[in-house]
Amino acid sequence: MGMIARRGIVIAGLIAIAAAAVAVAVVAGAAVWLAAAVAPARAADEQLEKIPAKVKPAEVHRPTVLPDRIVLTFAGDPATTMAVTWRTSTEVTKAFAEIVAAGPGPNFPKGAERVAARTVALATDLNKAHFHSVQFEGLAPATKYAYRVGDGANFSEWFQFTTASDRPEPFEFVYLGDAQNDIRTHWSRVVREAFRDAPKARFVIHAGDLVNRGDSDAAWGEWFQAGGWLHGVMPSIPVPGNHEQAKGDDGVSRLTPLWRAQFTLPEHGPPGVEETCYTLVYQGVRIVALDSNRQIEAQTRWLTDVLQANTARWVICTFHHPIFSTAKARDNAALRAAWKPVFDRFRVDLVLQGHDHTYGRTGLETPPAKPSESTVPAAAAGRTAAATGTVYVVSVSGPKMYSLQPSPLMKRTAENTQLYQIIRVAGDTLHYEARTAVGDLFDAFVLRKRPGEINELVEQGPAVEPPTAELRRGPVPARTSK
Repeated sequence: MGMIARRGIVIAGLIAIAAAAVAVAVVAGAAVWLAAAVAPARAADEQLEKIPAKVKPAEVHRPTVLPDRIVLTFAGDPATTMAVTWRTSTEVTKAFAEIVAAGPGPNFPKGAERVAARTVALATDLNKAHFHSVQFEGLAPATKYAYRVGDGANFSEWFQFTTASDRPEPFEFVYLGDAQNDIRTHWSRVVREAFRDAPKARFVIHAGDLVNRGDSDAAWGEWFQAGGWLHGVMPSIPVPGNHEQAKGDDGVSRLTPLWRAQFTLPEHGPPGVEETCYTLVYQGVRIVALDSNRQIEAQTRWLTDVLQANTARWVICTFHHPIFSTAKARDNAALRAAWKPVFDRFRVDLVLQGHDHTYGRTGLETPPAKPSESTVPAAAAGRTAAATGTVYVVSVSGPKMYSLQPSPLMKRTAENTQLYQIIRVAGDTLHYEARTAVGDLFDAFVLRKRPGEINELVEQGPAVEPPTAELRRGPVPARTSK
C-alpha cells in the first residue's frame, strides 16, 4: 500500500471519529435540551395538580362595602309595606334603599325614592359588620316595585317584589322545615327546586333551625348563599328554633343577636319575644308566628287575644317544636298542653313545624289536650282522637335526619327525605303539596271550608302502601305532573 493510500485511510478514520464525536455531542445536547424543556412542563403539571388551600371562613364571609345578605321580610301590612335588611363592612356608616314602581323600560329608576336605613353594628365570631334595614311604607296594594340598596357609590342590583292585595285573592307560598346543616351544599338544591315549582310564591315560611349554630356568622353566610337572590325577591317569614339560641357569658341561652340584626319583623308580640312572635294577614290568610323556645304562657294569652279578634278566613300557625312529634324519644307535652286547646277552640286550619328532622302529617283527628292533663298521643293515652279541624305538619328541608317514630295520628310519614311544601289558597279551598328534593310529589291534600262545621279534608297524595321500613324511609313515587 502506498504512502498516499495509507494517509487516506488515516484521514478517513479521523473523519469517522470526528463524526462520531459530533453525533455523541448532538445527542447529549438534545438530551440536555429535552430535559431543560420537560422540567418546566413537569413542574407546571405538578403545580396544576396541586390542590389549593381551603379558603378560611373569615375570608369567605368577610363583609365589604358592597351590600350582601339582602333579605325581604314583612314588618307591617303586606299590602302597603315591605322591609329589607342587608349587611356591609363597617366602612359604610350611612346607607339607604331606593324604591320605585317597576316599569317595562330601563328608565324606571328616574322616579326612585330614597329611604334612609337604620344601621346597627354587630361583632360576630368572625368579623365586625354593619347591618342596615329599611321599611318601605305607603306602598300601593297589588303593585310591583323595584328596589336596590347601597351607600351612594356602591349599590346592589335592582330587585323586584309585589305587594299583597288589600282583599282576599288566590296566592301560594312555600313552607320549609329545618335547613340547619350543610346548608350551602345540600339545602340549596331544595330551596331552588321549590322556586322552580312555585316561582310566583308570595313568601317562604321557615319553621326554625335555619342554621345549626345561631351565633355562627359562617352558618348564616351559608344560608344567605344557598338562597342567593331569592331572599331579595321572595319575603321570608322565619321563626326561631332551638339552634337559633346562643349562650352568653353568663351561661344563659338567649336568641342570637344575629336574628334581629338580619331580620326586620313585627315587634307587637309579648315583651321579650319581639320579632319572634308576631302575626300578619296576607290576602285573607292570617299567619301567626310563635316562639316555642320561651315565654309560652305569655304567648298563649297573646295568641288567644289574636284569634279572638281575627276576621280572616284562614288561620295558619307556625313555630319550631311540634305539637305531635315524629322523631323517636321526643315529645313536647307542655307546649301541646298550652297551645293545642287554643288551636282547638278557634279551629286553626294548619300548623307548620320543624325540629324532628322527619316528615309527618296528621288528618283532622287529633286527641284533645287540656292544660291539666298529660297529652301523649291518643293511642298511648287510651283516649279517642277527635276531629278538631286542624292539620299538623312536621317537615325537614336540610340533610340532617332522625329516625321516625310511627304514630297512628300521622296520615303520611317519611324519614331520610328532604322536602319542601307548596300551599295554595283560593277562596274556601286550601291545597297542600309536599315534594321531595327532586320534585316528586310525596303528599297532598285539600282543605275546604264548610259553614258552621270543621273543614273537609280530601286526600290527594300518592297511594300509601303498608307501613314497611322502606315506606317510612320515603320511597320516590312515580313523578306527578306539577
